[in-house]
Amino acid sequence: MHAAPPPAPDQAPTPFEWPVRVYYEDTDAAGMVYYANYLRFCERARTEYLRAAGFEQQALREARGIVFVVRSLRADYLAPALLDDTLLTHTSIVRLGRASLSFGQRILCNGTLLFEAAVDIACIDTSRRKATAIPADVRQQLLSSSSS
Repeated sequence: MHAAPPPAPDQAPTPFEWPVRVYYEDTDAAGMVYYANYLRFCERARTEYLRAAGFEQQALREARGIVFVVRSLRADYLAPALLDDTLLTHTSIVRLGRASLSFGQRILCNGTLLFEAAVDIACIDTSRRKATAIPADVRQQLLSSSSS
């Protein structure tokens, strides 16, 4: 597999940022964000990252017959978010392979790191429901967006 190398730490691009407000529906009985909702926040941030890079997932599915799906993830819950907190989700591409990519995601509240995730995404051909190469122009745009 030929993957684009990650940038050197001093050359790392600024991550894409997506704000999230914590609503009552996001919390559990203890008044903290329910653990699975961090994954929802990350999903939304990845979707908005792709949109900012010039790709709407529905359009990719309809025009190209591809979708990006979560293949695996690792999540670390470090501190709780509470009702009415304003969170900031940072999203970066850390690896771009032939048929997959990996995102690093962090959720912060007032500069405090609450959550981290490493998310592996596969590019799937919708008709075959199997992994397929990321189209060259999509790949190039993702490379461009991850280095800006």
